Amino acid sequence: MYADEICRMMVWSRGTGPASHDDAEHGSDPLTREWLVTNGLGGYASGTISGAVTRRFHGLLISALPAPLGRTMMLSDLSARVITSDGKVVQVGGQEPWLDDSAAQVIDLAEFRLEAGLPVWRYEGAGMMFERRLLLPHGQNTVHVTYTLLKGEGPVQIELQPWVNFRPHEGALDRPVAGPYALTVIEDRYELASPSDLPPLRLKVQGTRAEFRIDSARLRNVRYRIEQSRGYDAVGEFYSPGRFGLELPVSGSVTLVASTEPWETINALSTEEVQRAERKRRTRLLLAAAPEVRSGPPAELILGADQFLITPAGRVEDAARARAAGDEVRTVIAGYHWFTDWGRDTMISLEGLTLVTGRHTEAGYILRTFAHYVKDGLIPNMFPEGKNDGLYHTADATLWFFHALDRYLTYTGDRETLRLVLPTLIDIVEHHTRGTRFGIGVDPKDGLVRQGEEGYQLTWMDAKVGDYVVTPRRGKAVEINALWYNALRLIERWVREAEGDGAARRYGAAAEQAKASFNRRFWSDELGYLYDVLDGERGDDDAFRPNQIFAISLPHPVLDAARWKGIVDQVKARLWTPVGLRSLAPGHPDYKPKYFGDLRARDMAYHQGTVWGWLMGPFIDAWLKVYPADLAGARSLLEGFTPHLDEACAGSISEIFDAEPPFTPRGCVAQAWSVAEVLRAYARTARSAG
Repeated sequence: MYADEICRMMVWSRGTGPASHDDAEHGSDPLTREWLVTNGLGGYASGTISGAVTRRFHGLLISALPAPLGRTMMLSDLSARVITSDGKVVQVGGQEPWLDDSAAQVIDLAEFRLEAGLPVWRYEGAGMMFERRLLLPHGQNTVHVTYTLLKGEGPVQIELQPWVNFRPHEGALDRPVAGPYALTVIEDRYELASPSDLPPLRLKVQGTRAEFRIDSARLRNVRYRIEQSRGYDAVGEFYSPGRFGLELPVSGSVTLVASTEPWETINALSTEEVQRAERKRRTRLLLAAAPEVRSGPPAELILGADQFLITPAGRVEDAARARAAGDEVRTVIAGYHWFTDWGRDTMISLEGLTLVTGRHTEAGYILRTFAHYVKDGLIPNMFPEGKNDGLYHTADATLWFFHALDRYLTYTGDRETLRLVLPTLIDIVEHHTRGTRFGIGVDPKDGLVRQGEEGYQLTWMDAKVGDYVVTPRRGKAVEINALWYNALRLIERWVREAEGDGAARRYGAAAEQAKASFNRRFWSDELGYLYDVLDGERGDDDAFRPNQIFAISLPHPVLDAARWKGIVDQVKARLWTPVGLRSLAPGHPDYKPKYFGDLRARDMAYHQGTVWGWLMGPFIDAWLKVYPADLAGARSLLEGFTPHLDEACAGSISEIFDAEPPFTPRGCVAQAWSVAEVLRAYARTARSAG
């Protein structure tokens, strides 16, 4: 399988306009579908297929800059228009916000496709056909936007106009464009700078000689329709210093290169060389992956997985420390567009993103990187945008670290990494046994882990509205204790291998106590399933949630096997959807069938019914423990993700979905653990597809 063989195509008839939807966030037309290209540093380019900007995160170059800057919008957009011989203006693409001349002709979008995961647009009209391609060289804050005239009568005069608004990528829109911008020109190199600590935006045209016409302009009242639907400020401005003008022959191409890198880096490779290098890189990604996922939708997800694995820009001290030890710093962006790297998401995603895909060396980098960050027995929950220091308010991320390491060792047999991190793992267990931050610690009465502190949301169900924690789950959460038991069994084995039976015995005893207490206390004969939380603020919580599935799905299941089938069958009947598991069963008073509205309304629904794609992975693990011969049935559970690859972000999987049909995708349009767990599940069920 070569990268060039992977192509996802969408075709529209001429003049296709936005479809009618009951919300502004997602749909099936080119105005609501999105695309994403990343650069391996945390930077990216993204937008709607139509070309309209609808999110504050839409832009052609969002650079990942050193702390404290973080990811920064540097090139907001690029308009292209043709000037005909009789002076008429023909706009290439009909959804751009600057198109305010009703008399202008439009060359409409006819086709969008992903070639090897990279976006290509085809525009047709006015006797012409154009193709646009976009690419970010791996490891650079640079974008190449290429226009090719596929059909027309002789050379055409084309103008390319860059639009900017330098700001943090999640920054406010309702303020004036930063300025004044200063334009510097040296031969064919252009630099646009603002009076700030940001690097200049460097611009250059490749492919033909171009003249630049200085004609500064401001575009006011640019409306971001998705931001408006989500209750955020939704009106902004763009600034343009002028236009590049050039003559483009039939079959000729022109590329605008925009970058925050030094000129030496920008000029090192031509656009053609960058394209060849990137396609070779993507082919290597496919060839490195497990054979069972190298074709069909899983192959697309291999390329989708690559978007989340990054070398974090700006963590200079961490990089120096890692390199001194012969390592590199790696981490995982939890989701695009607004998440940074999260410990929990990284550990859950590790197998799908790096082990199924054959990127074992990077998996080791990630595990050793996070081992360095352990503090008071916890790994960081997240690293805020533009910060070097992590936040540690999580009860489960550290326990997922044990699981991720176990999966890594299964794939690689890397005992040296285990030797290096074993003292850290022992320290983690000691901190949990004694008690550590945020009320996280073992209750000596039953050996179960309790957690919780006023104002903090410590499990993966972590929505918070102001000071109100929507699902606080303080007490003894079912998945925390499933993870705790799994971690105890793992460290029991690892310590036995390193130090013998005597040293390992105490971990085995703790595991036995936790398992006995878990089965005695979490199981309810009356309910026929597991409590979600014990000893909580309001007693024991009997809400039917997916968290109980981890008592079965993990390599060391804490739940007695006789009870597995009843829970799996109920989860299938009450929580399963074609795109993941509901976070709360219908019929509960707090159940929300739809995730929409302003931030408060969305957060109130986030874990109260909303479907999470990543939960499909552990559910299939549990399903195959109960029905080990039903590989075909397990594979069929994944079928809903194939049409989803045409929705939301083309070629990727969303964070969440509405709880009821049509299961509208919501939240981040590309989510690491969604892609990782679905890809892992494809590999897990592969023999049935053979």
